[in-house]
Amino acid sequence: MRIGIDGRELSGEATGVGRYLRHLLAEWARLPEARHHQFSIYSPDGRLVLPPDFPGEVVLVPGAGGTQWEQGQLAAALRKDRPDVLFAPGYTAPLVHGVPTALVIHDVSFLAHPEWFGRREGLRRRLLVRLSARRARQILTVSDFSRDEIVARLGIPAHRVRVVRHGLPSPRTAVTTTREPLVLYIGSLFNRRHIPELIEGFARVAGTDSTVRLMLVGRNRTHPRQDPEALAREAGIGDRVQVRDWIDDEALADAYGRASAFVFLSEYEGFGFTPLEALAAGVPPVVLDTPVAREIYGDAAMRIPAPQPPAIADALADVLNTRSAARRAVLAAAPGVLARYSWTVTARETLDAIEKAAGA
Repeated sequence: MRIGIDGRELSGEATGVGRYLRHLLAEWARLPEARHHQFSIYSPDGRLVLPPDFPGEVVLVPGAGGTQWEQGQLAAALRKDRPDVLFAPGYTAPLVHGVPTALVIHDVSFLAHPEWFGRREGLRRRLLVRLSARRARQILTVSDFSRDEIVARLGIPAHRVRVVRHGLPSPRTAVTTTREPLVLYIGSLFNRRHIPELIEGFARVAGTDSTVRLMLVGRNRTHPRQDPEALAREAGIGDRVQVRDWIDDEALADAYGRASAFVFLSEYEGFGFTPLEALAAGVPPVVLDTPVAREIYGDAAMRIPAPQPPAIADALADVLNTRSAARRAVLAAAPGVLARYSWTVTARETLDAIEKAAGA
């Protein structure tokens, strides 16, 4: 069977959907059952490199890789090539292409909280995701919470939505015993992730500990716009906060290896992968107490009820203290939680959903 994949998120500085797809391709390169198929990765990037021994090829589709590319050039390429099925890993798919589709909808934040998005961006997401979901043969999502949200907000019957959770690499990131007083945040900067409150809470900790630092890594996608560097300067901790748009995998592994605490104060996620990634590296995460956080992290995270700076400061101080009972409890719960997640299982279940979408 020939499986077409929308591979535009693999290009450049891959984050989010791009990292998710990269993990799937790496596993499919190793899975025996994937050898029965031929994969065509449609991409506007002719320099795209696939994993070693991957059973497929890159199909160059020139263009900018945005919505116009998806609905125009990609749709035309699919109509010409006629793969048996299309795997669309990033919320939307071409609407007119005549190929059965397996679609991944990671969350529906744009429906749950339209105020978090610009008018044009929010409208585009709401319209295209709704239409793509109606046309898809298989809809995948990454948590029970997200499935319930898709059913409620998109009106999709529950039997049409399959939960396939993210995995974790195996072997997992080596746990380092030498830690720095570093608080780490990894992920795009969205308003729902409460960066101003995080900076204010961190400032309280920095006022009592002259060595502690905060590192924020992620593209700034806030709306209305927030400036974390300016917020840090206003709080008097500009020299203690580092902001980076992106770091490569080697630098990311190094940051996880050095950090003593991880913080991710999101009030709405479909899954929330980076706290698990931190946990696998031996770094205790601080998160908001939300339904998806309880589902994904269980007791292997310190949860706070609301993004209030005093509570954030107390939680950070607790997990930064290597002798605290709270830190020890989070790390003791980690092995049982991490055992639930495997990219091999994720890749196998995703491939099964793609085969079902094709009618195999």
